[in-house]
Amino acid sequence: MDRFALVLVIIGALNWLLIGLFRFDLVASIFGGQTTAISRIIYSIVGLAGLYSISFLFRERTKTD
Repeated sequence: MDRFALVLVIIGALNWLLIGLFRFDLVASIFGGQTTAISRIIYSIVGLAGLYSISFLFRERTKTD
């Protein structure tokens, strides 16, 4: 679950990078616009992954040798 959430957060970050640099929304471009149902679902899933990823900040790290 952690890796899946991290992948989604990275995808969302790359999409924001494209928006910031080139004014190009990759998700909207692929799925037919920002207001389509599938785009809104993708945005929501990425947002939920971001909220879940907040828990990474508060976890204890274990050392591996």
